[in-house]
Amino acid sequence: MTAPADMLSTAEKPSAPRGKRPKQGEPVIDRALSLLAVFTDRRRALTLSEMARYAEMPAPTALRLIARLVAWGALERLEDGRYVVGVRLWEIASLSPRGHGIREIALPYLEDLFDVTRHHVLLAVRDKNEAVLIERLSSKQATEVAYRVGGRLPLRSTAVGLVLMAGADAAFQEKILKEPAETEPGVAAMPEGQLRRTLSDVHRTGIAMIRRSAPSLTVSVAAPVFDAQGTVVAALSIVVPDGTTPPNVLAPAVMATARAVSRNLGFRTALTGDVRTLSEG
Repeated sequence: MTAPADMLSTAEKPSAPRGKRPKQGEPVIDRALSLLAVFTDRRRALTLSEMARYAEMPAPTALRLIARLVAWGALERLEDGRYVVGVRLWEIASLSPRGHGIREIALPYLEDLFDVTRHHVLLAVRDKNEAVLIERLSSKQATEVAYRVGGRLPLRSTAVGLVLMAGADAAFQEKILKEPAETEPGVAAMPEGQLRRTLSDVHRTGIAMIRRSAPSLTVSVAAPVFDAQGTVVAALSIVVPDGTTPPNVLAPAVMATARAVSRNLGFRTALTGDVRTLSEG
């Protein structure tokens, strides 16, 4: 097998750490996953030496694992020698019941809401301390937003994040509340006391609202999606330019759409007790 050109270049930056051995006892699967984890929204195509550097792995070890990942379809090699995430990973990810399953049920209702508003309609689920966007419907004329499908969103400073956090168990909420307030561009950070009051309001009203000034002036309104057990499994939101439609006008449409999705997930009774999200730490 001929080594990729980037492995042969001594001038290429960033270079992989030389002579660094894999962590003692680290399973091969963990090393392979660490290579996949180096890809981000801003690092979508990487050379061998870049992947090795970000994964803190010797280039020869990285090359062997990358070759196996390419053969399986988890990675693809471009003509210029860089690597990108392979389509087969998308095929596997699409089988996630918390992603594709909920999305498949929700999509017709999201499309109805989108047809009425012609702005961004989002669907997100919680994964540990973050929200993950599993669907976004947008028109060409819609204002710019910060997140993409598959991207991760903070809980404290997004409308869908506040809904998911408000539906979480008390221990999880306390964990997030004690963490330093996020400094996300375009959103005012909420100190602990304000966040507690906001979560209480979201839990009581079933609606969350966030205004942003970056990347554009927008207002987001979100509502929870429940499963048959009354667990909050997702959050649904609409994002519109600030100053166009008042949030109190958007809220009923968002809540009605979320209730329709919830009914199709088996939710029948409006619970007044403690409603919890899936426990993800």
